[in-house]
Amino acid sequence: MSKPTDRLYQIDTVPEDFDFNERVVEVFDDMLDRSIPFYQNVIKETSRLLAISLRPGDTVYDLGCATGTALLQIARELEGKDLSFIGLDSSPAMLAKARLKAEFYGGLDNVVFELGDITKLECPSAGAFIANYTLQFIRPVLRPTLVTRLFKNLRSGGLLILSEKTILPDKRLNRSFIDIYYDFKRERGYSELEIARKREALENILIPFSVDENLAMLAESGFEPVTSFFQWFNFSSFVAVKP
Repeated sequence: MSKPTDRLYQIDTVPEDFDFNERVVEVFDDMLDRSIPFYQNVIKETSRLLAISLRPGDTVYDLGCATGTALLQIARELEGKDLSFIGLDSSPAMLAKARLKAEFYGGLDNVVFELGDITKLECPSAGAFIANYTLQFIRPVLRPTLVTRLFKNLRSGGLLILSEKTILPDKRLNRSFIDIYYDFKRERGYSELEIARKREALENILIPFSVDENLAMLAESGFEPVTSFFQWFNFSSFVAVKP
């Protein structure tokens, strides 16, 4: 299945706040590959963590599953381990693409995609939650409550795997990390105009925490241990275990 190229923020595009609408859905896979450093590596390492932690019969939930790329890849990596996979998203357009992709690849009858609000999630005894680049789009005041809800819905020994764009307390170093990230985007074909317009569209929509703020939020919800397992400048991934 080919990926349409992300050209949403070229000069002929009308400026707008970022939204997971049909225009974004159409180019979302290309956007992820070109905008999130080591995206495929994070999916691979997430699969490794799940492989050594899950039990037969466990259910894995991908929160904000978007077009299903990550969940379908993880399901293929963990094939034959008697697991179920559920992708949750609030965007019907994203889910339509995810279901089409699942049908296209075939052979994964243990993967389903459902419409839902992850802040109201109720799924007791889940084996794992994956929230990759999802919490950063949820209002900061609501995030601790959501993380606590996830903790309560996990079985003992279950995992929460969280990936986020992050900020640094030191303004000078934070600026340097952002500049390096923009170099990354330029190397992948984004123009100065596209970078600037995407930044404007995401302002007040994507609100990052620092690494320490994310770790503290996880620990305060009851997770132990909590640690980071991957970082590239201002992108970080964490694993949190329910005792």
